[in-house]
Amino acid sequence: MIKSFIYISLSLLAFTLSFAKNINIQEDIKLSFVCELEKKILKNSEYNYKTLLAKDLDNKNLGKFEIDAKQPETLLINGLSLFLSKASKFDVKVVNKDVVLFKAFDEEKNYSESGIINRKSGELVHEITIGLKSDNFEKDISFYSCS
Repeated sequence: MIKSFIYISLSLLAFTLSFAKNINIQEDIKLSFVCELEKKILKNSEYNYKTLLAKDLDNKNLGKFEIDAKQPETLLINGLSLFLSKASKFDVKVVNKDVVLFKAFDEEKNYSESGIINRKSGELVHEITIGLKSDNFEKDISFYSCS
């Protein structure tokens, strides 16, 4: 669990330091993945960053996860969540030969979803945060292996 948390933190820190702007789409891509859930980390009223393995959860694999990016700033994400599939304006969009990173907020800035996929390894991290303005926010961080 600590290893996963450190990986996420370092990835987000590296992203923050590397990119001065929120949109950096360097290439056009159209990718489709099938992803298998490996584990989840939950933070809510019941769990405080508890790690649950896929075998302990109901099947939450992604049947068809699609990414469509066009320069200079179009990014479409389908199959990960209804929220992201309907979102057309992401606050953060990064696409390059190694990673695709995205982050979107609802209109009230109280709900966010973000994700990062390593295109070479197929590792996908998807984070949902509910109640951003609350002291008792909830997080659902899912780790997938995609091919």
